[in-house]
Amino acid sequence: MPTEHLFIEGALAATDMARRIVALLDDAIARRGVATIALSGGRSPRPVLEALSDTTLDWGKVIVTLVDERWVAPDHADSNERLIRETLLRGKAAAARFVPMKNNAADAYAGQAECETAFASLPWPLDIVLLGMGEDGHTASLFPDAKELAEGLSTDALTLAVTPPDAPHQRMSMSARAILASRHIFLQIGGPAKKAVYDRALAGGPVEELPIRLALCQHAVSVEVWISA
Repeated sequence: MPTEHLFIEGALAATDMARRIVALLDDAIARRGVATIALSGGRSPRPVLEALSDTTLDWGKVIVTLVDERWVAPDHADSNERLIRETLLRGKAAAARFVPMKNNAADAYAGQAECETAFASLPWPLDIVLLGMGEDGHTASLFPDAKELAEGLSTDALTLAVTPPDAPHQRMSMSARAILASRHIFLQIGGPAKKAVYDRALAGGPVEELPIRLALCQHAVSVEVWISA
C-alpha cells in the first residue's frame, strides 16, 4: 500500500510535500552529486512548486523535467514548461537545470525522437516522479481511451506522443517504464471526487481502466500520496 499523508487542506499538503521533496533531493545530492525530479502540470502542483522555489538546496545540482507536456509553445497558457518556469525556476531554484519535453518539431509525433534522446541522457533512475491524477484515472498523459495507451504501458521507450481523446493539444508523456524507473513516486489527490477514483484504483483491476494503477498497484517503487479535502 502507498504511504498516505492526510491533510485537511491543500496548502498544508503542499507545504509537507515540498519539505519531503527537499529532503530526498538533498540526500540524492549527498549520495550521488546530482538529484532529479519530474514534475506534473495543472493547478494542483502550483503551491508545491512555489513552496520549493526559495528553499535552501544546492539547486545547481538538481535536474528538473516534466512528466508530460502539451505540444504548445513554451509561453502558451497551457504549457507545463511555462508553469514550471513561473512557479519553481525562480528565486533559489532558478539555478536548477531544466530539461523540457517540447521541442521545435511541428507536432508531438515528429518531436518524439528528439525528446527521447533528451530523456535518455538523464541520470536514471530519477529520484522523484511527481504524478497527478484526473477524475478519469489518467496519470501523466496516459488516458484510458487514448489509442496510444497500450503502447504507453508496454513500450521500452521513455517517452511517447499522445493524442488525448477528450482534451486539447497533442501531448508528450513519460511512459509507464519511465515512471517506474524512479526511486520515489509521489501523487497528489485533492477533493472527494479524486479520492473516490483513488480508492477505486487501489482496490485493483485493469490498468487500462484506470492508468494510475500502474503506479499504485506495483511493488518495485515506493509510492507516497498526499491527500487533502
